[in-house]
Amino acid sequence: MKEQSRREVLKKSAAYAIFFGALFGGGIYISPKLYAKNNHLRPPGALDENAFLATCIKCGQCIQVCPYHSINMYDIANLNSIGTPYIDAYERGCYLCDLFPCVLACPTGSLQHEVTTADDIRMGTAYINNIDDCFAFIGKKVEEADLEKILSHSNQNEREFAILDKIQNYVGKECTICVDMCPYPNKTDAIEMVYETDKAFPKINQKCVGCGVCVELCPSSVISIVPSKTYEDVHV
Repeated sequence: MKEQSRREVLKKSAAYAIFFGALFGGGIYISPKLYAKNNHLRPPGALDENAFLATCIKCGQCIQVCPYHSINMYDIANLNSIGTPYIDAYERGCYLCDLFPCVLACPTGSLQHEVTTADDIRMGTAYINNIDDCFAFIGKKVEEADLEKILSHSNQNEREFAILDKIQNYVGKECTICVDMCPYPNKTDAIEMVYETDKAFPKINQKCVGCGVCVELCPSSVISIVPSKTYEDVHV
């Protein structure tokens, strides 16, 4: 009986050793499939999450060339994605800048080099998370205190200072920031103001690419992004 029990223990130990050896020893191959989740807002042109994690070499080139300082690198708190680039739209969205330098700088194609225009981008899609707090909807004019977080951003170049200059012009006025500041070439195809009787509110449209600029600049934080999803996934 003891000998049989000992054999069972050894069999189980061997099975566990094989499993965990394959798991960790083959981690470069396995981890993308095990851990890939479409909840990361990646830079423009990113492959689907599995392919992105499998090909990104964590070089940081996309981060270095971004003229708006929109791209960050995951730290150890995000273990399965550590070292990979992401965008925190609440801090700074992607401004869909000309030529997409982040895409051009990517040496592996994790950010697809075929991406050349905003129409090629599918980062995700925006949605209104709480219309009852929307300044336009409740008729609240923008006050300087409402823009404090945006104005305190660590801007470092002319493009970023230009954003500040435009945002400051809304103080004392009705809020249409999300629509006016959308970087998509044909703005109203992505987001527009809708006026119904005595109400006004932003409406997300089909061409929204999920860049997150509306999220960054909304003074009441009523807009969010669903990464990697299409308009149809979220709004239909």
